[in-house]
Amino acid sequence: MTIDSIIEEALFEDIREGDHTSLSTIPSTSVGRAQLLVKQNGVIAGVDIAEKVFNKVDPKLKFKKLINDGTAVQVGDIVFELEGSSVSILSGERLALNFMQRMSGIATTTSIYVSKIEGLHTKLLDTRKTTPLLRELEKHAVKLGGGENHRMGLYDMIMIKDNHVDFAGGISNAIHACHVYLKKNNLNLAIEIEVRNMDELNQVLSNGGVHRIMLDNFSVENMREAVLLINHRYETEASGGITLDTLRQYAETGVDFVSVGALTHQIKSLDLSLKAI
Repeated sequence: MTIDSIIEEALFEDIREGDHTSLSTIPSTSVGRAQLLVKQNGVIAGVDIAEKVFNKVDPKLKFKKLINDGTAVQVGDIVFELEGSSVSILSGERLALNFMQRMSGIATTTSIYVSKIEGLHTKLLDTRKTTPLLRELEKHAVKLGGGENHRMGLYDMIMIKDNHVDFAGGISNAIHACHVYLKKNNLNLAIEIEVRNMDELNQVLSNGGVHRIMLDNFSVENMREAVLLINHRYETEASGGITLDTLRQYAETGVDFVSVGALTHQIKSLDLSLKAI
């Protein structure tokens, strides 16, 4: 789903036949001004999305951007100003705030995680643990916070996880089946496989045929041993149970990527407010 279609569907969900409260209480000729006020320190995200929202509500609204997406902000900063129909401003207010508060919360959380591995080789990845239909926006917010995107969905990468291995009858069977499938369907997709212990890792190394190995729920000590054993033959990714407190320890093992689901599904929205001026 495109960003424009997401906004259109969200506006229909919220407004439908009209913003009856604003339409009934405010003269249709009323013109007003408003500004987006930051009420909590963080990283701002979704400014461009908010502009699209207000443009969809009323193309005649004047939107003046004062702070760009991905910028660190402080309490009291003004992100943008609006001028035009008072009814239009109020009709788009909540949707713009909903997008921006959640995206800014994700960007802020991501920036905190990224700061923990500053100066190291490891890159921080998000996951598919996103809000249905809002994945593109949430993953964009991760990038604005300094992180990187993992696969967008089930369609753009092969990721063989524990259940795939178990249902396929083993690691070798699963990898072989992937290559047969890709060749049959003329697809060129990277293959990643999850391993749960050193025994499974050795099976993958003996078999080959993958691009990246996900080391799931490994201790820091076992992660370091696994990375040394893989020795740059494949990309490496750490996942599972990694917290802000342990992130740098895992990154210091030399692993290429660390994926953290909490970037998108365990965040608190940033406090923002649209105020009339």
